[in-house]
Amino acid sequence: MQPFVYDGLPSRVVFGRGTLSRLSEELGHLSCSRALVLSTPQQHEQASRVLEQLGEKGIGVYADAAMHTPVDVTDNALQVVKELNVDCTIAMGGGSTIGLGKAIALRTGLPQIAIPTTYAGSEMTPILGETRDGIKTTQRTLDVLPETVIYDVDLTLTLPAEMSGTSGINAIAHAVEALYARDCNPVIALMAEEGIAALARSLPVIANDPSNVEARSDALYGAWLCGTCLGSVGMSLHHKLCHTLGGSFNLPHAETHTIVLPHALAYNASAVPDAMARIGRALGCSDAAAGLYDLGRAVGAPSGLAELGFTLADVERATEIATQNPYWNPREIEATGIQQLLSDAQAGRRPGGAQ
Repeated sequence: MQPFVYDGLPSRVVFGRGTLSRLSEELGHLSCSRALVLSTPQQHEQASRVLEQLGEKGIGVYADAAMHTPVDVTDNALQVVKELNVDCTIAMGGGSTIGLGKAIALRTGLPQIAIPTTYAGSEMTPILGETRDGIKTTQRTLDVLPETVIYDVDLTLTLPAEMSGTSGINAIAHAVEALYARDCNPVIALMAEEGIAALARSLPVIANDPSNVEARSDALYGAWLCGTCLGSVGMSLHHKLCHTLGGSFNLPHAETHTIVLPHALAYNASAVPDAMARIGRALGCSDAAAGLYDLGRAVGAPSGLAELGFTLADVERATEIATQNPYWNPREIEATGIQQLLSDAQAGRRPGGAQ
């Protein structure tokens, strides 16, 4: 047993079916009574129903959350927060909405309730990524950690099958990198392997039967575990690449994670044999990188960044950005290797050579 440090995050988690009905109770737990519900434009109707459910404890909806948390959107939301004298935000949706709630909390100190409707995991982390002038930067501070997270399995039943698959593999990425994080510890390693296994067995089922409640429960459970991993230890090359591709090329978050993950893992494989073994065991295969690529195919995800509009001509610029101020990584960051990694991801090649 190697020495380690473990910090437990101060979050309250409410998990189950129908747990959205406890929202007003959870507001009372935080001593809040003027809640602003946040969402993307696509989830405005769902957010409005939540506002109606809150009665006099809800005072409005802000439905302009956007991918990669642009600072101008946050500035607009802050004006609404001030005008309505908000004392709490409720983020209803995926990483875009939860990111906005965090950005508001960072600037105001307001408490947050997160109600995730995808498997992204941002709700369990003290991490905020924001985009300004085409560059996405991240910071880690407990000031952005939601006080309460309500996981309601029923809210995920209408998540489209394709989005479920990419959102779930995005969650797996957190656990994969947690297993070779510089500050990993035995508790997080257990959570990571269990989270990968839960998602790997449930996502293909959801792809074929989106209303399967048991698979949906398993996937949301796995997402919680993987999100906890992301919030507890540092991330490496994969997340740096995805932040570069999202912030500087405006590629969609979950799809980008899904495509890049097998290639980032293949790049690091020789430096992390123990993590590779655990990931392979969780996936039920001998080659973890190839297994993650195959999982993407099983859930109908895009195979290459070209399908998202990322061109070969973009590879050089992305390599340059990603190798500036790199995150810690178990293998040295080499520009030639990163360029090849991105070229493989752009073309959708399967790690190991087979297509």
